[in-house]
This record gives sequence, C-alpha cells and structure tokens, in this order.
Amino acid sequence: MTRFFIARPIFASAIAILMVVVGMVSIYALPVALFPPIVPPTVQITAGYPGSSADVVARVITTPLEQQINGVEGMIYMSSNSTSNGASAITVTFEVGYDVDIGAVDIQNKVQTALGQLPEVTQRSGVAINKAETDITCLLTLYDPTGNYDSAFLGNWAQINLVDALNRLPGAGQVTNFGFLEYSIRIWLDPDKMASVGITPNEVVSAVQAQNVDVAAGQIGAPPLPEATAYTYQLTTLGQLREAEDFNDIVVAVRDGGVVQIKDIGRVELGAESYASSTRYQNQPTALLGIFQRSGANAIQLSNQIQALIDELAAKGRFPDGVEAKITYDSTDFVKDSMKELVVTLLEAIGLVVIVVFVFLQSWRTTIIPIIAIPVSLVATFAILAAFGFSINTLTLLGLVLAVGLVVDDAIVVVENVERQLESGLGRRDAAVAAMREVTPPIVATTAVLMAVFVPTAFMPGIAGQLYNQFALTIAFSVAISAFNSLSLSPALSGVLLRHTAREDRIKPFRMFNDGFDKISSGFSRFVGMLGRRLWWAVLIAFAALILLTFNRFKETPTGFVPQEDQGWFFVFVALPSGSSLERTEAACEEAASILLDTPGVQYVNTVAGYNFLDAYADSATGVVFAILDPFPERTVADEQVPGVIDVAKRELFAVDGATCIPINPPPIPGLGSTGGFQFEILDQLNRGSDALLAATLEFIEKAEARPEIGNLLCDFKTDVPEVDLEIDRVEATRLGLSMADVFQTLQVHLGGYYVNNWNKYNQVYQVNLQAEGADRMTFEDVLALRVQNKQGDQIPLSQFVTLKQDAGPMNIAHYNLYESAQVIGGPAKGKSGGEAVKAMMEVAKAELAPEGWGYEWTGTVYQQMKVGNIAPIIFGLSLITIFLVLAALYESWAMPFVILLSVPLAVLGALIALDIRVLPLDVYGQIGLLMLVGLAAKNAILIVEFAKSLREEGTGIIEAAMEAVRLRLRPILMTAFAFILGVLPLVFATGPGANARHSIGTTVLGGMIASTFLSLLIVPVIYIVVEFARERIFGVRGDDPPPGEGTPESSI
Repeated sequence: MTRFFIARPIFASAIAILMVVVGMVSIYALPVALFPPIVPPTVQITAGYPGSSADVVARVITTPLEQQINGVEGMIYMSSNSTSNGASAITVTFEVGYDVDIGAVDIQNKVQTALGQLPEVTQRSGVAINKAETDITCLLTLYDPTGNYDSAFLGNWAQINLVDALNRLPGAGQVTNFGFLEYSIRIWLDPDKMASVGITPNEVVSAVQAQNVDVAAGQIGAPPLPEATAYTYQLTTLGQLREAEDFNDIVVAVRDGGVVQIKDIGRVELGAESYASSTRYQNQPTALLGIFQRSGANAIQLSNQIQALIDELAAKGRFPDGVEAKITYDSTDFVKDSMKELVVTLLEAIGLVVIVVFVFLQSWRTTIIPIIAIPVSLVATFAILAAFGFSINTLTLLGLVLAVGLVVDDAIVVVENVERQLESGLGRRDAAVAAMREVTPPIVATTAVLMAVFVPTAFMPGIAGQLYNQFALTIAFSVAISAFNSLSLSPALSGVLLRHTAREDRIKPFRMFNDGFDKISSGFSRFVGMLGRRLWWAVLIAFAALILLTFNRFKETPTGFVPQEDQGWFFVFVALPSGSSLERTEAACEEAASILLDTPGVQYVNTVAGYNFLDAYADSATGVVFAILDPFPERTVADEQVPGVIDVAKRELFAVDGATCIPINPPPIPGLGSTGGFQFEILDQLNRGSDALLAATLEFIEKAEARPEIGNLLCDFKTDVPEVDLEIDRVEATRLGLSMADVFQTLQVHLGGYYVNNWNKYNQVYQVNLQAEGADRMTFEDVLALRVQNKQGDQIPLSQFVTLKQDAGPMNIAHYNLYESAQVIGGPAKGKSGGEAVKAMMEVAKAELAPEGWGYEWTGTVYQQMKVGNIAPIIFGLSLITIFLVLAALYESWAMPFVILLSVPLAVLGALIALDIRVLPLDVYGQIGLLMLVGLAAKNAILIVEFAKSLREEGTGIIEAAMEAVRLRLRPILMTAFAFILGVLPLVFATGPGANARHSIGTTVLGGMIASTFLSLLIVPVIYIVVEFARERIFGVRGDDPPPGEGTPESSI
C-alpha cells in the first residue's frame, strides 16, 4: 500500500484534503454541550391534595403511587417528597442511556392502576407525569424596574406569551416558571355571612359546579325532520362564565323568598392558585423562567435562539410598558469559555509540538510533514464523531488536545527513518520505500495497541462509560486516522519534499545538538549493555521495588469522581425557623441578596422565597438566592472566583437576621444532584417514625463531622414545624345531628381551599377555588368559630365538639426507595478529597447506623462514583488483556508482549507521584489518563523491542540487538515523548473555565509519560535481554548466538 501512495503523492494528498473538508463540514453539524448525555434520565410524578399535612399526603397519595411504580424497568432508584402544602412529587431515576420515553409510558401505566386508591379531589386535578429535563441552559428574567407590576402579573404574562414560544424552540426540552403564581378564580367566603343565611359549603360548591360549565345546547333544524327547513341554527348559551366578575352573580340558594348569590356571602377576584412563593431579581419583583435543554440538542444554538426571541418580542413592542427581559444566567457562557480555553490549549499544544519537531528534525521540509498530520488527523476526526452521534464537548476536545502529541508520532517515525535512509545514499523515493519497509510493522503494532486500549471503553456502562467512551474513542479515531496518514500521506510527501543535508552543512547549533545527541545515544547504549551483562539482577530488583511502590501509591492516593469547577454561579440556601411565614423568608432573602450584590465578582442575583431548592418542594420557611458572577475574563483575582466569592459570602451572610444562609456550589455535572459534594440518604427501614429518624440523623451528623476528612454537613429534615391537632368528639358531633362528611368539607373549604372546576381565559385553563377570607382563618378562635349545619338546619360552631391542641410535625416527609428518609448533604474537608470523605462517611455509617437497624444509601454523584469504582478495574484489566493478545498475534510470541507491558506500571507510578505532588485526587479524568498511559507506555516499549527483535532475527546477539535498538530508537522515542510532554503542558497549567478537569488529566499523563520514557529506556531493554535469554534457553539457543559470558542472564538461568 505504501508503494502505491509513494508513487502517487497527489492521490494521497487528495484523500487527505477530502478528509479535512468532510471534517470541517461535520464541525458545523455537531451539537455543542458541556458534557455528553451522561445524566441519568428522570421522570417526575406530581399530584396534590390541597390543605393536607405531609403525613396525610405521604399515606394517601405518595405511598400508593410508589408501591405501583416501584421496580419499573430501568429504574435505579426512586425518591419522593410529601409536603404540608398538600403536594406529592415522586422522582424516578433510570439507568444512563435508558429510553426515558419508554420509562414515562411504563410509569403512566402503573399510575393508572393506583388512581382508584387516591382521593377524589386528587383524581379530578390529575396526576401529572413529566420527563424531567436536568440540563438547564438559561435563566430568563422578566422584571419591571419601575415596580408597576408584581410577580403574579409578570409570571402569568410570561406563561401566556413566552412559555409556549420557548417550548417551540428547537432544542428546548422543558420550560419551568419558578415561583409561578398561576391565575385562579378565588372565591373568598365569609363564614359569618354564610351562617347568617344558612348557606353550607356544599351548596356553594354545587352552585359553582352547576353554573360554571360548558353546555352543548344543540341545534334547531338538525335532521331528521318531518319536513324540510331552510336553515339550521346552532344554539349557544352562557355556560362557563367569561369574566371573574361573573362569578359574583352565581345563585347559591333561595332563602325566605330571596336569592343568595356569591357576592352576598363573599367576594371574587382573579387571584393566584397558590401564594406559597415569590421571585425577585436585584430585589425587584420578577418572573423567573428556567429553560432546559433537550438531550442531544446544541446548547449554544438554543441560547442564541432564546436571545433572538427576546429581541424579536422587544422590537415588536410585545412586552408590557416598562417590562424588560434579560438572560441572567446562561450555562453556555461556561461552555463557550471552556471551549475557547480548550481551543487555546489545543493551539498552544500544536505550537509546542512544532518547536520540538523542528529542533529534532532541523529542517522545514522534515518538519512540515509531521505538522500536516495534525490538522488532517484532528479535523477528520470530527467526521467520525458525527457518524457516531457524539458532540463537541469537554471530553471530546480534551481527547483532541491529548491526541496532538500522538498523531505526530507516526509521522515523526516515518520522517526520521526516511532521513536515515537518505544519509545512506538512497534517492528520495527509494529512501521512502526502504524506510516504510522498516517502520510499517511498528506503526501497525502501536496503532493496534492504542486501539486495543481505548476500544474496550465503548462497552463500559453508566456515567463513567460515557465519560470514558467519548474521550477514549475520540483519541482512538484520531490515532486510526493518523496511522492511515503515516502509511499514505507521510511517505508520499517524504518522497517528494525530503532531501539529504549533510550534517556539516547544517547551522552550528544543530551540529552541536546532533553531536551531543549522538554521544548521549552511544553512551546510553553502552550503559544499557553494561546493565544487561553485569547488573541485570539489580535492574530486576529495582523494577520489583518500583512495582511495590506503584501498588503502595495506588492504595494511598485519594480518589474522587469529577472535580468541582467554577461554573460562574452558586446559590445560597436560606433557612428560617420552622413555620416561619413567607413574608419573613422574603425579607431574609432580600437581605442576603443585598449582601451578595455588594460582594466583588457578583453581577446578578435572583431569589425564590418559599422554595426548598435542595429537595425541590414549597416551604414558606426556606428560600434560595442564585448568585451569577461576572463574566470569566473579568474575574482575574482568586477572591472573584467561585470558591473565593463563597468564602467571602459565608462570612458576610452571618449578618442576615434570623436566618441561616449557606452558600453552596452547584454540582460539577449539571443535573446530577442538586449540589456539589455528596448526597447521603438515611432510611427508616424499621418504620420507627419521623422523630426517631431525625434523632438518628443528628447523632450521625455529629459523629461524621468529627472526622477530619468530612466538612460541614447539612440536613434540612425537621419535625418541629408548628401544627395544630384538631380533635373531634365524634360522639358529640353525632348527638348534635352533624354529618362527619359535612364537618370535613367545612374544614377543607374554609381552611384548606377547595378546587371546584375550571375557567378558561387567555387561551389558558385556570382553577376555580373556594376558601375563607384570610381574616377568618388567622387564629385558633377563627377555626372554632366556623359553623356546620346539622340535619335540623341549625348552625353548630366547631367549638361545641372540637378541641385544638398545639403539636409539631415534619414540613416534608421524604421517601427513598419506599422508606422514609433524611438526606444529608456535605463534602470533603479542606485539603481532603471526595473519595476520602465518602470512605469516612461509610465508616461512620457502618459503626453508627447499621447496628441500630437504620439503612443508608448514596444518591446522585456518589452513587455513580460507586459504580465507576466497581467497573473501572475491569476495564483496565480488559484493556491490558486485549493489548497482550494483539501483541502476541502480531509478534507470534508470548514473551514479547510480556516485556512490552512491563513498562505500564512505570507510567502508572509516575502519574500517581505527579498527582501527589500537586495534591490532586485520582478522579475520573485521572483514571482516563491512566488508561491512556497504558497505550503510551506500550508504544515506547514497542519501538525498542520490535527493533531489537528484528535485529535478533537477522543474527545479531541479544545484548547487541538491545544496545543497537536503544541507540537507533532513542532519538524518535525522545522526540515523540518530548512532543507529547510539551503538548500536555498547557493542560497542566491551564486556567479559566474547566481548568480543574484539564489539571487532573494533564498532570496524570505528564507524570506518567516522563516516568515511562526515562525509566523504560533503562529497564525495558534489560528485561528484554533477560526474557530473551530465558526464552531461548528454554526453547532452544540460536546457532548464531555468541556463547554466554560470565555474569550474563543466560549463565544464571
């Protein structure tokens, strides 16, 4: 094949150009995202029982649904929240890669089975099943700087005019209206007026149901008729009411000959369905929309389309007077800045590689051939990425950065060997043919080895599989293309461009470099020969010691999952004493927002009061403040990076009166958990109750925080939320002629609110809700003053048969895999890794929870980390076995693969030492780096062993073959090693967005490559000598071997 391309350089060039063109076209077609689709898909099931406590919701809604849903195919875990505002939310998390559409259908079928067990009002309002998108692209803020509009108006205007348009954008998966106060017809009843005219809640409900309903009145003149008519008329009548004011005229009953209407016993307004939360921007009322990206969509395109939609609406004057819309958080800023930094890193790596190649090859003609291999291999890789459905993301770009040093390797080997053939007096094409005859086998072998390393990762499941997969296969694709180029384009160009330049004709610095390098090569070769003849046993002992040190460092090096990055934002969890009013929470959130706005580095602040962001449920005593920082280029000092801003905010937020404010980093992988760090679930498997669960959780937290590996822990599970136990004397109620159904309906309508039916307006469907006026449900006395009509028509106050007793209970009852649970959120202590913190948590759990019968589970990031820990060693082992078998097949030898793979532990040792020096954990990126080092270390060893084997087959002695292989291969080995090492330096010293991931993988491969290069140059030739002597001693000595001298390996076998 190489002869064909050497004879047809234009043909080879045309193929290369075509690959580049196809790759460039593919770049524009590829989606762009921070990560590939690695977050487990989730489906959320929501239902409501207005006015119910958390305990009632858990028993009558959540538990029946969970029992039916549990075990649905593809599920890995299920969690739920049942809150005292009557809401139930169940989240089912599936395996990574599972078809969420199938999961949603399966859950829908399960829910249908459970519907009959749910309360009637819950069945009427419906059970919603939604695919929960987790990758938020933008936060869109609608606000009025003049203060003319409140959050309710802004939220509903956005819902009516913006949400549908946003949902239609290509790539948009879900739009969430945070803190949305959805319109509702609110009929505020006056209990005293109702009692004075003898109206019961049931009569009001029946009147609204009867008089606010669409009617199919029929037609006049519709066939069949006894005789023909000229026209057919459609009958229309006012069924469902048109305006909110129309509800005032609903006739409830006739009393003493007079008509009692709604306006006689209450008032009607267009209010909100719920008043449980509020949103603000820069401490101004706002509507806050979260736009989530659909899986596989291009985040940058979606962000641009959102901005274009806002600009179009503004240009058409569609926004209310004075209202402005702004994207206050854009996740693609981090993506774009990360991509920019990676592209800069890529260009820096290319520049450094060019310098190394030029220094070693010392001619623009020889330099240009390996340099051409870089754009051809890298750009063409994008075409294969598109064919495999990959995206342009952090992992694929990291793979391309590291591939820079790899794709020039084969071209360097080709050019260096052609140069050597030219020095022997051959012509350019003859030199290219002769060179390719020598280097084709090692090129095929090293390519096969690298492919054998990376391809097994394609079969790795879960999040770790996706992380490994996209990175490793990107490198595998580029290496495969590079190998093709080195067998086609590189020899073709060498046969055209290269010409022999005598050493004495080169400039003095190059002559000095070459003379010095020749002396080093010869001296190093003699040193290897001396080790092989006399000190081979010392080398083996030293190698064994290094193996033991490698195992020790592997055991001692802390581990992690994914490094925490500066994503340009964080949030503050605001918690007030249990039962605090929404007004108090709003004030605390506003105070926290003011402090953050005065903090250097903070640009925007959005707040949502009445919402627990950690567990995603409404709670009047909690809130969240989103702090969006200045653009990355403007934050140049450490105190303006996210960790620095959080440290400052922690100190300043102590000043917020009556509230605990905790700044928290977002998760490193968006959508995987609610926070950075870890989420740990404590399960009540013995059904001991909320109080016992809380006591066990607090005791666990106390013991865990005493461990030096664990930082501060947070648990928002509380059982001290104020409650009132309403005790009904049922005997007395019966004696008074009361129906318990009437008693319960009175309580629900007046205090809990009652959903009657629907009302259409603005192309939306809103609820009609009954409830007592706020002034009539503020105190215990108000409750006891409520009246229930008995069978005789008398109005009986609740005080005659009801007793109120103050109590306390949970605001939220959480379940995890059916068991009541308490979630503990935390992270490692300063200077400790995530892996160390997780290990310490497990030790405390086994000592404190397990003996007492409490269950515990990891969720979110650590759950996935545990799966990585179980599967990663298998993948490493599979890669080593695959390499061994590939090499055995190539060399028809079991001994040669063994020699080559002995260089791998040396690379691992160097990587672990480098991580220790920089105090970095061995995280997923580091593990990917180790996987890459397996191939790189083997590649260097192949260049020595393969050449020594060839010389041995030609009759050269074992030691002499090893010495000659070292002398002739030292230059290309060091050239490719330095090219790779300098190519990864930009990763090691990276700054800006995504720098921590680049530090992890860059440090790993840098340390491993340095150790592998310099240690394997000494150890691999000696081990080759020992193994070859042993092999030939066992299977027969070659006739042309010199007799073994005293002290040689063979004399000791």
